[in-house]
Amino acid sequence: MKQESEEEELKTEEEQKDLAETVEEAEGEEKVEEVTEKEEEKAEEAVETVEEEEMPAPVEEEAKPPEREEKIEEEEIVEERIYTIPLSKAWIMPPNKRAPRAMRMIKSFINRHMKLEAPRGGEEEEAEEPKKLVISNEVNERVWKRGIEKPPRKIRVRAAKDKEGNVTVYLAEGD
Repeated sequence: MKQESEEEELKTEEEQKDLAETVEEAEGEEKVEEVTEKEEEKAEEAVETVEEEEMPAPVEEEAKPPEREEKIEEEEIVEERIYTIPLSKAWIMPPNKRAPRAMRMIKSFINRHMKLEAPRGGEEEEAEEPKKLVISNEVNERVWKRGIEKPPRKIRVRAAKDKEGNVTVYLAEGD
């Protein structure tokens, strides 16, 4: 596409040079002037369409990554802990239910140890947003690495709680 647009630009430049020469030669002839004006309009339209096609693509690609980086910077970590979560009881399940069971075990372990469960007696606190648990793709991929039938026996994770009380679970470094 770039080559085609460059070729079109070269053609338009050559046409403009030719037009300038023909205009100088035939200043008195009206027919030549009408033809040159039409050719100039066509050349300008071609250049405008090429510019419109090239502009939007780079702008969209540049806009997306900075937004994601800003979101990561906004989160302030209040509490961070590293856990080794035993997943051996997931192997009690039938083979085709082991990896989903391992994921549920990770969620329940983090809920219990990072104190995400809401107090049962408080009616006033029910109006607050429930605290969220987010498991990163790295942890998910590690559990599902060998398939649904063979999740790992244990996994080391890093749980980070932000100032809003939401917990994000990452794979511990070194694993």
